[in-house]
Amino acid sequence: MSAASGLGELFGLRGKVALVAGASSGIGAEAARALAKAGAEVGLVARREERLEELKRELEKLGVRACAAPGDVTVRAEIQAAVERVEGALGPIGILVNSAGIAPLGRAEKHAREKWDAAVSVNLTAAFELSQVVGERMIERGAGGRIIHVSSVMGAGANAVHRAVGYTATKHAMNGLVRQLAIEWARHGITVNAVAPAYFPTEMTIDPSLGDVAEDQKQRMQRSTPMERLGRAGELETAILFLAAPGSSYVTGAIVPVDGGWTAW
Repeated sequence: MSAASGLGELFGLRGKVALVAGASSGIGAEAARALAKAGAEVGLVARREERLEELKRELEKLGVRACAAPGDVTVRAEIQAAVERVEGALGPIGILVNSAGIAPLGRAEKHAREKWDAAVSVNLTAAFELSQVVGERMIERGAGGRIIHVSSVMGAGANAVHRAVGYTATKHAMNGLVRQLAIEWARHGITVNAVAPAYFPTEMTIDPSLGDVAEDQKQRMQRSTPMERLGRAGELETAILFLAAPGSSYVTGAIVPVDGGWTAW
């Protein structure tokens, strides 16, 4: 057996169908690219259809099939419609990656209930409903599966850079959801895990007027990171592929930090 074929058996996803929620930008788009590089067919879910179609064309150039399925993950009927569209185009979903998330800002004592409710809806309730809709199908088919949520280092502590009480609370709750689903669905061969990034330059952190993270915020982020820098494009790919891989069938209920040492302090 060659080294390449051995790696393919461990980490190759040829013949697998993945659904990536929150795929229109940032970590979700990076996850979709990583899965496609490993050979998976990829369904793309988010609200911005033009972004999804652009990413779909990019993935198809890698030699895999892709399907854009626009939808709002806070609406269960739209989740169900997106899942049906992806499965109709690509086949049964064996991998779910949920990267949908928002981080409304505001001091805790002034944080509007509407901001809190929005964070709970997108970051937590949608994570549960995506897992439930896809997980139920996985259970019925009896072939197992992989569910991977994008959590955050804020799910293990608090945020000293931004005042984002709803985001921090929902990421703690997401980690609990991951662990509970992991123990309930382990007997079905479904692994449920999460990656927990520290700060990466994404639409959520970049100041549009600067095209970069604001310098004062970047300095605070770097001070909290032993590597003294933000994450770079591509540095989440291996963690996503590890949790999606056939060879990771005994890994479940794990929260995998990709944080430059943030949580090691």
